[in-house]
Amino acid sequence: MGNTTSCCVASSPKLRRNAHSRLESYRPEQDISREDTGCNLQHISDRENVDDMNMEFNPSDHPRASTIFLSKSQTDVREKRKSLYINHHPPGQLRRKYSSCSTIYLDDSTVSQPNLKYTIKCVALAIYYHIKNRDGDGRLLLDIFDEKLHPLSKSEVPPDYEKHDPEQKHIYRFVRTLFSAAQLTAECAIVTLVYLERLLTYAEIDICPANWKRIVLGAILLASKVWDDQAVWNVDYCQILKDITVEDMNELERQFLELLQFNINVPSSVYAKYYFDLRSLAESNNLSFPLEPLSRDRACKLEAISRLCEDKYKDFRRLAKRRSASADNLTVVRWSPAIVS
Repeated sequence: MGNTTSCCVASSPKLRRNAHSRLESYRPEQDISREDTGCNLQHISDRENVDDMNMEFNPSDHPRASTIFLSKSQTDVREKRKSLYINHHPPGQLRRKYSSCSTIYLDDSTVSQPNLKYTIKCVALAIYYHIKNRDGDGRLLLDIFDEKLHPLSKSEVPPDYEKHDPEQKHIYRFVRTLFSAAQLTAECAIVTLVYLERLLTYAEIDICPANWKRIVLGAILLASKVWDDQAVWNVDYCQILKDITVEDMNELERQFLELLQFNINVPSSVYAKYYFDLRSLAESNNLSFPLEPLSRDRACKLEAISRLCEDKYKDFRRLAKRRSASADNLTVVRWSPAIVS
């Protein structure tokens, strides 16, 4: 396998014939580089960071790439601020609470335990901006996500269903119904958004009024099975959506996985990036998380957790301290060779 002249690495029979023709006059064997062999095989180390070149196109895989929904929302946010500035309209009554010496306000949403209601609102808002600011360059509409071919209800789909963008509250109501009925967590909502953007990137499709429900349903179905220990079965979604069949849910899940290239891994850094970008989206759209004054019981719990962490890492900090020593008392251990007779 390591021989550079073996048939496993020769690129074509023509290159092998040229190599044999050079052996007519014998010459001492010299170091042969990879370029001289004619195979030009790429070393494995050269292929390790190939995906970093396409970082901006894979925000669901790389923590340093900006999320798609946040970039799509920036246009509307700038236009809204510009309109308020031109018309001299104040942004509205300030509902934000500020901490003081006597009262500290905190929200109950953290990266490890997000607030369920407001996380679903932020995810619905991100989907809304995806639909509203889609590219519209005539991208392919896959049949498995087409609601006219695979309706979620028995009610007739209007003929111009693909021309009217859904409102944000309509998207929120659809997502909230699935999460409430299936008893899913807020972390599952963030993973749902990760899978949705990964699908749009890998399959090179856009989410539009004709397919947004089935794309969101497939992302929720997959996220609930990957994240939650006790996943919801496909037949359970058929009880939530009365007019859909188990076979349709199975086919939706199978094709969704194939379009994701079976990449269902969500690194913790990517999850944290989506969480904080959702908070930035909420702040830009005046959708602030609820703030509550810090109570005495919660302050005691935070103090207990802080003390526990401090005791846990006290030994590590003690070992990490660097102590200085005088060179006068420095002793050097000398090793002498042993003579074995």
